[in-house]
Amino acid sequence: MDALSERNPRVVSAVKLQRAAHRRKTGLFLAEGANAVTAALETGRVRELFYSLAAAKRDVALIAGADADGVRTTLVSDRAAEHLGETVTAPGLVAVCEQLDVPLGQILDGAPRMLAVPVEIAEPGNAGTLIRVADAVGADGVVLAGDAVDPHNGKCVRASAGSLFHVPIARSRSIDATLDALSSAGITLLATTAHGEVDLDDADDILTGPVAWLFGNEAHGLDPAVAARADHRIRIPIHGRAESLNLAAAAAICLYANARVQHAK
Repeated sequence: MDALSERNPRVVSAVKLQRAAHRRKTGLFLAEGANAVTAALETGRVRELFYSLAAAKRDVALIAGADADGVRTTLVSDRAAEHLGETVTAPGLVAVCEQLDVPLGQILDGAPRMLAVPVEIAEPGNAGTLIRVADAVGADGVVLAGDAVDPHNGKCVRASAGSLFHVPIARSRSIDATLDALSSAGITLLATTAHGEVDLDDADDILTGPVAWLFGNEAHGLDPAVAARADHRIRIPIHGRAESLNLAAAAAICLYANARVQHAK
């Protein structure tokens, strides 16, 4: 089998998916590396799998499994693999996938008990890490509220380490409409703020019911007007000298605390 070059139209079209505009136009995105590709294959979202000669030797079972499932598998040159990959050392394994965000209503129809709602999250690495955390603690979904990063961004997909395919993700442009929908579904809104009136260590009673955690933007935190709309404002106790925690760390602490309460026997 001849390897496709970087000039092949299918490769060129796939490389364009590194750009947000092309992802919006086609409804497709790229998943790179064995973790993400395996998760994508498990959910049946892969349109085509490109692999290099090195990947063919390294990921034999993965590629053979994709082929057996009817996925188009395509050998590409090393140069094409470099173009398709967005990392410094391209893994040589890239899947073209169907986008996976769902309407907020679909998540709410599932009677969620725990949601992560980053508000105007801007950094794709943080978004991917938060999705990974949400997956790890058993959250029922992630809602990207406001002007948020595209979850199908390559850096976000890599940071999620496959979790993007495990957790329902919604994008909801209007923050007010998002909060209205969550409240109408009987979900308690919890804002994470440095000066919240409830200490996380004292929040167990609140965390027993359905909750949605509102996490603020990396640079500016949670808008005071959004925090004011929450049912409770939760603060993470800081016992050392750190002034604050970054978004992903704060989300991990809050969601784990929530999971501990909800999974308590």
